[in-house]
Amino acid sequence: IDPNLAEAWSNKGVALKELKRHEEAIAHYDKALGIKPDYAEAALNKGATLKELKRYEEAIAFADQALSIDPNLAEAWSNKGVALKELKRHEEAIAHYDKALGIKPDYAEAWSNKGVVLNELQQYEEAIAHYDKALGIKPDYAEAWSNKGVVLNELQQYEEAIAHYDKALGIKPDIDWVFGDLLQIKMKTGSWSDMADFLDIISKKVMASEKVAHPFSLLALSEDAFLHQKCSEIYAQDRYPENFALGLIPKTAKKEKIRIAYFSPDFRNHPVSFLTSELFEIHDRSRFEVFAFSLKKSPIGDEMNLRLRKGFDRFIDVESMSDKEIAQLARELEIDIAIDLSGPTKYSRAGIFSYRAAPIQVNWLGYPGTMGAEFIDYIVADKIIIPEIHQHFYTEKVAYLPDTYMVDDSKRVASSRVFTREECGLPENAFVFCCFNNDYKFNSNLLDGWSRVLHSVENSVLWIPENNKSFKINITTEFERRDINPLRIIFSQREELMADHLARYALADLFLDTYPYNAHTTTVDSLKVGVPVLTLKGKSFANRVASSLLNAVGLPELITNTEEEYEALAIELAMNTKKLADIKLKLASNRLSTPLFDTPLFAKNIEAAYTKMYERYQANLQPDHIFITQSEF
Repeated sequence: IDPNLAEAWSNKGVALKELKRHEEAIAHYDKALGIKPDYAEAALNKGATLKELKRYEEAIAFADQALSIDPNLAEAWSNKGVALKELKRHEEAIAHYDKALGIKPDYAEAWSNKGVVLNELQQYEEAIAHYDKALGIKPDYAEAWSNKGVVLNELQQYEEAIAHYDKALGIKPDIDWVFGDLLQIKMKTGSWSDMADFLDIISKKVMASEKVAHPFSLLALSEDAFLHQKCSEIYAQDRYPENFALGLIPKTAKKEKIRIAYFSPDFRNHPVSFLTSELFEIHDRSRFEVFAFSLKKSPIGDEMNLRLRKGFDRFIDVESMSDKEIAQLARELEIDIAIDLSGPTKYSRAGIFSYRAAPIQVNWLGYPGTMGAEFIDYIVADKIIIPEIHQHFYTEKVAYLPDTYMVDDSKRVASSRVFTREECGLPENAFVFCCFNNDYKFNSNLLDGWSRVLHSVENSVLWIPENNKSFKINITTEFERRDINPLRIIFSQREELMADHLARYALADLFLDTYPYNAHTTTVDSLKVGVPVLTLKGKSFANRVASSLLNAVGLPELITNTEEEYEALAIELAMNTKKLADIKLKLASNRLSTPLFDTPLFAKNIEAAYTKMYERYQANLQPDHIFITQSEF
């Protein structure tokens, strides 16, 4: 009827945006603005669509255009705040939300969005106050309920967090990622009712390409490597899709020294740094320049951070920079190989790699699985972690190291402190099974097996971390349901010093591994101090790590393949004192002679892998599976 009806062009753009047809939506907004250049809502809508596409600078430009036409457009102030938050310009974002709220005090979305920034700044109480304000205005605002749940989770107020996630899902059952977040908290607190139904729902939603769960939460629920891959691909496509805003990365000439850069939010007292610190120090400086991109500031005085700053050729704090700015900096520094040490875990910044920060990009150590992103070229593993027949479950090509994919810091040793069983609450003459794994790795099926072991080994106890109050209460109840006296479950308190924690291990007789998410760093810890680890090898990366480590220390006899075999061996080792003593003697000997704790050997292995990656790149060859053998250096 009227081809020049700007409002119709803009409204159609809004509908197209909701259908995720973003480029078409932008074309319609452009048509509206061509007809009516002073159409503030069309500029606002185009900016919102560009924000969805993660083109944040352009989104800001169109928010500014809308505000130049109508300075009282609260939505434009808020939308610009969202884009500024994504660019890590937090104070500016807060100022823009305040401007929006000054114009429109009952703007629930702006209250909630400001709460998100305050949460990122770890101003948790203020964040909660802002979410409460949003919910007071709009009680059915599902995102505000889930956002408040996130903060309550950070504050370890788990029961309240669960209630808030439940509320969000009750209002909006298909709200992105919240179902998985809820399940993760249930795992952390040992709240396992209906867990099988939860997993079934998540599995079906993942297979239907729905945004239901973060990849990390699935690792402890299922050993289905295909499900893990699919979930990672969905997450990567939504959170950090490939981005060509910086253009194709220029080909660099071959250098005398390969520039490798490690990216991590965990350059502090954290398991990733406990394992890697010596590696960074002993990299061959005649062949490599070694950079650190620190994605999150550490606490003042953090001893590990102080050590790491000396261990790199250059240590760069980039927390306040946007993903795009960090990728641009890496390009300017001509980084050849960028290694992501976190994957899709807490505080990670995988979006950096979506801009192609380096010609070669690698997933190693921090995340036990595929990142599901086409722009990550390699995943570092070994043949136990990823058998060749499993390669199709990984978006990356596999760089196979000869012994194990995991490194350790040989300087990390037990303190001289002598712990007594009495001070740790352990009976003097009982056999002590232990498991110092994280709370979310425990599950109902595992406790069934452990209970059968405890029933068979009468004079035995199980020593596990308290983790959190809800976990302790629920785990105790779960064991009681299996007719295990609560006095046989001994909860350990956190030791402030890692060296003291390692010394405390000496009180244990046998470490019982979890499945389907194994002990990783905790396996290294246990073997390092002479406590054997019994594991069950499964089908996924996360479920094969302990097997890799046991193989690398020459103890394959502690790797089992079925639950029945696992339980039978646990019972046998507890009852047969000579057999266990022989294994401990073998471990004590092997610890000094096998590859697991040979950090210089590991450095040579991974440097050989980096070199092969670089040689392929210089020869204009696409990434492909790489196999490193000891004979190569």
